[in-house]
Amino acid sequence: MGADGEQLGVMDTVTAQRMASEQDLDLVEVAPLARPPVCKLMDYSKYKYEQAIKTKEARRKQSLVVLKEMKMRPKIDPHDYETKKGHVERFLKQGHKVKVTIMFRGREMAHTELGRRLLERLATDITEIAQVDSPARQDGRNMIAVFSPRKSGAGGPRAAGPSDRGAAARGAAQGDRGGSPTTTETTEREPLVPKMKTHRGAARRFGVTKNGKLVRRQAKLNHILEKKSPGVKRRLGRRTDVAAGDRRKVRRLLGM
Repeated sequence: MGADGEQLGVMDTVTAQRMASEQDLDLVEVAPLARPPVCKLMDYSKYKYEQAIKTKEARRKQSLVVLKEMKMRPKIDPHDYETKKGHVERFLKQGHKVKVTIMFRGREMAHTELGRRLLERLATDITEIAQVDSPARQDGRNMIAVFSPRKSGAGGPRAAGPSDRGAAARGAAQGDRGGSPTTTETTEREPLVPKMKTHRGAARRFGVTKNGKLVRRQAKLNHILEKKSPGVKRRLGRRTDVAAGDRRKVRRLLGM
């Protein structure tokens, strides 16, 4: 084949190379499996340059979607929630998908509905710019939901629900009394996980002497990373006085 694509017919290799040299071109084999093999006269350096330009243009036009991740706790503070929600909105506006993970610890696993409620709240807050790709699902000690950017024009202002109207009414009432209106985030807090320490656990850790003095166990008695001699164990086994700043709290835990 010639440089313009015309058929030059079947010829031997020496003749084809001499023809390429006369035209200051390269003899390139384009179909080695054909019988006979097909070769073409071309400027191979120019061909490689054009292919590199086409690959670069194709890479520039394709959109690369990155999966970002944001982690939260079920007892997250309202201000921390607003900060992390801002990060999620920034990722979505950049065209990335976002995986939101709610991490549970200890007895928080008995209250997974708080994590599901937090993900539903986030989905409601970002509904104008995002859609739910994967709804909330439990994955071991984590709860995961995936959000993707909403196509332009698909989102619009959402109608105010009963909770929104109630918050607006409370803010207006406070404004009438002379105070500054508050938003839902500042007036309504997410329900917290119940306290982890029970009275039964406090009764095992603390005690009261005959004189009414509060005592507690030594903190390093059962430390598994430290090897102790029998003498040290006996010394740590003795109870010590509760600090003055903690006595009121301990009495409350013991029901005194």
